[in-house]
Amino acid sequence: MTKTAWVFPGQGSQSEGMGIDLLDMPSAQEKFARSKDILGWSVIEICQNAEKLSHTFYTQPCLYVVESILADLMREKEQPNLVAGHSLGEYVALYVAGVFEWSVGLRLVKRRAELMDNAVGGMMAALMNFDREQLEKVIAETPDVVLANDNSPAQVVISGTPAAVEAVISQVKAKRAKPLNVSGAFHSPLMAAAAAEFQNILESVEFQQAFVPVLSNVEPVPAVDAAILKQRLIQQMTGGVRWREISLALPENGIERVVEIGPGNVLTGLMKRTCPNLILENVRSLADLG
Repeated sequence: MTKTAWVFPGQGSQSEGMGIDLLDMPSAQEKFARSKDILGWSVIEICQNAEKLSHTFYTQPCLYVVESILADLMREKEQPNLVAGHSLGEYVALYVAGVFEWSVGLRLVKRRAELMDNAVGGMMAALMNFDREQLEKVIAETPDVVLANDNSPAQVVISGTPAAVEAVISQVKAKRAKPLNVSGAFHSPLMAAAAAEFQNILESVEFQQAFVPVLSNVEPVPAVDAAILKQRLIQQMTGGVRWREISLALPENGIERVVEIGPGNVLTGLMKRTCPNLILENVRSLADLG
């Protein structure tokens, strides 16, 4: 049987109207109702408001709810051999792996989104088709900037103070450099205060051993141990997302097929460039479930 990994996208993959097609499913209705109790606002209403949906405060819980519902519906047909998620998507991966109960995950995501939404003063920028050696050298020589998302051989995101990010962009030759519309310098040491507050919350939550291995953003090595998975998640807010290495680790672990569960096709697009031999599929909505 084909060994399959499920992957879950993070912030940036949200799209207006996502999740609306799930409203007729009883299991989805129940989760939308529970999410309103936990969040104090309606995921469905926000998903129909493009402006609000683009705010970190709303984006992350909405993605968690929609992706987890799609994953639950997928599980009626098949089970993954391995899971991973990009930034926020790692919370959905951990839920699917049985590490925490659904509402526990949503409460964590709610607090994470609040803390990240309040982090101001930083900047992130994506670089496409660049000289990696030159980029790494310039980052090493420039204080207050880090490689935040190593997405594929041809696409990365840097994060830091605006001056430091601009300095790197001005020195590195790239086909395209694009500032991201985010409130802070996510996945960098500038998130340390928010990460410290979030660590206290994470440490109070009991994690279970995963029943399917998880590849974490900060350590792309499969793990099922609850303590290891929690420690990796604690590091995630200030650590980089090593997606290129996660992609490379999949075939090394016998994975032949990857299903991206959630809106858009960002992750399969990145993986196509890194591992062209993987079978790549998308489950963006109910229609894709067949």
